[in-house]
Amino acid sequence: MTTEPSAKDPEARGVRLTPVLLVLTVVSGLIDAISYLGLGRVFTANMTGNVVVLGFAAAGAPGFSVRHTATSLAFFLAGATTGGRIGRGAGAGSRRVRTRVTLGAEAVLLAAAATVAHLTAEDGRLRVYTVIALTAFAMGLRNATVQKLAVPALTTTTVVTMTLTGLASDSHAAGGSGRRSRRRAAAVTAMFAGAVLGAALVLHHGIAAPLLLAAVMSGMLALLASGRE
Repeated sequence: MTTEPSAKDPEARGVRLTPVLLVLTVVSGLIDAISYLGLGRVFTANMTGNVVVLGFAAAGAPGFSVRHTATSLAFFLAGATTGGRIGRGAGAGSRRVRTRVTLGAEAVLLAAAATVAHLTAEDGRLRVYTVIALTAFAMGLRNATVQKLAVPALTTTTVVTMTLTGLASDSHAAGGSGRRSRRRAAAVTAMFAGAVLGAALVLHHGIAAPLLLAAVMSGMLALLASGRE
């Protein structure tokens, strides 16, 4: 990670966006482990998986909830809409400021979710719906900002389908140049690592601990992120 300050370029102060987005991908793995394993088979970061889960629930498959998945989708879209409005309002302003504000908001939302998870009954409806809503809104807000940042091969931090596609289709085996293969492989590894860590924490400590960890990680990035790749 590069943290060298630059008096001439305020955007360059802090950790570059590429490692920031990779750490955020770890957080996404954490969030989906929390939501899927701890909130009743619902995703609050990966909306591709969530749409599929909604289809399972709508068909009456056991163990899935239309209300849980619909809540997640609705709040993710609300977060993305909010992020889009903020991005357009900021215009061509500082990427560094926009990134830090978004990640600060994400940290607050995840911390609130951790607090709710700690204080409410494990299987209570208040806990489930509140944590779904807060985490999904946070992920939608972040995704809208990450998309506007347009860092090559890291335009999303919540799914890796297109990342895997690019990794394979642009590889030397496919006759490609292999450009950005390391970045794409790092993103897939980050998602996997976050899912493993999140699953281990949920299985042994419940959802409050990994939510707090995700909040701390996002908060640290909010203090450190630069506006440069």
